[in-house]
Amino acid sequence: MRVLITGASGQVGRALQDAVPPGTELRTLTRAQLDISDAAAVRRTIADFAPAVVINAAAYTAVDRAESEPAAAEAINAAGPRHLAAAVLGIAGARLLQVSTDYVFDGRGSAPHAPDDSTNPLSVYGRSKLAGEQVVLEVLGNRAVVLRTAWVYAAAGSNFVLTMLRLMRERGAVRVVSDQRGSPTAAASVARALWRAAEVPAVHGVLHWTDAGAVSWYEFARAIAADAQAAGLLTTAPEVTPITTVEYPTAAPRPLYSVLDLTATAAQLGLQPAPWRANLRATLRALARA
Repeated sequence: MRVLITGASGQVGRALQDAVPPGTELRTLTRAQLDISDAAAVRRTIADFAPAVVINAAAYTAVDRAESEPAAAEAINAAGPRHLAAAVLGIAGARLLQVSTDYVFDGRGSAPHAPDDSTNPLSVYGRSKLAGEQVVLEVLGNRAVVLRTAWVYAAAGSNFVLTMLRLMRERGAVRVVSDQRGSPTAAASVARALWRAAEVPAVHGVLHWTDAGAVSWYEFARAIAADAQAAGLLTTAPEVTPITTVEYPTAAPRPLYSVLDLTATAAQLGLQPAPWRANLRATLRALARA
């Protein structure tokens, strides 16, 4: 299977490279190597390599900055997938796997979001990602997969786990929002689901994938503190104080409830999600070894 990965230097892109299935002919491209907002460059790259599967892990993920840079977010999150879909359409039988986000929902409910639930993004980032979803499905139909995930972290990059560890070391105390709820998800879990979808041509449409379980950011931070101390990454237990979303204003509104329903995806892919806490501990142990 010939596979091209865009956004190869991001968290999901790196995790995909760490889990390449045997027999895969892989080409990985960072943003410096391929700017997916450049239609001509995308068309040239896809035509030259002629992949069976393109996994688009490239994204504009600066959620708050997107509010003041909507054109930049649209260029990567909406126009980029459109260019990729158009290029993939020209390769017989080729498929596109598009990584998306829980931010396409408004989070105003209290039940896990199913893949076919109505979307209502609250932010520029969420709207741009939804536009990217819609265009790949419209252009490619059953040759497209949209995989939504949430609260992604890894042992490298920019994410909540590493930010919390830095602040806990520097300050000994953090204040964390307690009224937003979701599912912490290791990038390796997202990669596992994407590779399975890539290997099964019949899989198409919108999928939801996270680690299992749901917590608030505050509960997630408390788990990070406890497990990081157990792993030797923190010498003392930091103070973790719960606050409300109102007490922590951000430029982009966040969905209060981001839990995704994984039932249909688990059945389609033949996978079961790992508990979020188990993957957090594994990530922190890897950090400690490094």
